[in-house]
Amino acid sequence: MAGELILATRQGVVICETLGADRQVIRRELDRVDVTSVIAREGVILAGTRQGVFRSDDLGRNWQPAGESLGEVIVRWLAFHPEISDFELAGLEPAEIFISRDGAKNWYGSSSVAQMRRLYRWYLPYSPEAGCVRGFAVSGNRIYAAVEVGGVLRSDNYGEDWRLVNGEKSETDNSVHPDVHSIAVHAGDADRLYAPTGGGFYTSADGGQSWQALVKPCYCRAMWLDPANPSRMLLGSADGVDRNGRIDQSDDGGQSWRPAWPHHMVERFAQAGDRLLAVLSNGEMIQAKIPLASQPWTWFAVLAEVKGIQDATQII
Repeated sequence: MAGELILATRQGVVICETLGADRQVIRRELDRVDVTSVIAREGVILAGTRQGVFRSDDLGRNWQPAGESLGEVIVRWLAFHPEISDFELAGLEPAEIFISRDGAKNWYGSSSVAQMRRLYRWYLPYSPEAGCVRGFAVSGNRIYAAVEVGGVLRSDNYGEDWRLVNGEKSETDNSVHPDVHSIAVHAGDADRLYAPTGGGFYTSADGGQSWQALVKPCYCRAMWLDPANPSRMLLGSADGVDRNGRIDQSDDGGQSWRPAWPHHMVERFAQAGDRLLAVLSNGEMIQAKIPLASQPWTWFAVLAEVKGIQDATQII
């Protein structure tokens, strides 16, 4: 499989040629820009940075700011609607959500997110800003957003309006831990959610109204659901922030787990064809070919010369 592997790093965008298991860095773009997230589709690359969103229409050779309406904001995460062209989402710090329906030329936000940010006093332990949106999960008209530290947001009208699911910021017996780092939705069930948090790994079967802890206590930021079999999943877990980080594997929907890799905390998983990439907390990346069900994973380091990786995607 040939294509372009695109990495968001603290020192710009790195674009690699992908040829099977081998990867070769071919060029670096947006030099010295802290790129937090990157998405690519239909020949267009969007890079989220601490100065807003940048767009490239020629595989990263030239870049321009994407949308004056968004401005120079801190972008923590970018996503697109998998079924609708030119539908992009941006999660910001302080916590806010902006949407574009024209390929990132124009953006608009929802006042409900800023209102909840003030009402529930969202925060970040490492920043003076009031929380951040650091993940999206999309299923039809339903969109979920992960808020650190705030909880899980839900929209049932393509992101026009948002509400905080499962009540308030504080944790109860059937609520999700409010320090939500990412969010995933089951491929065949828009009500089945998974949320890695600072206090454990949680699931919901009713669209976020109630939650169950699958792994607790645990500090985790990343998970991967097998799109062909969502009962098979990986969790990037740790005992604390970058303390005893590892990858755990489940083949039964999170009811039981076994170790799959024992070295660093995972910040993000990104699938590229039949391979899975794991961006580590030390800014490096490992890779594995996705095995058959119940088979062990074999991970190995890739692109050792690239440091400060924060996100990865692919364009064919």
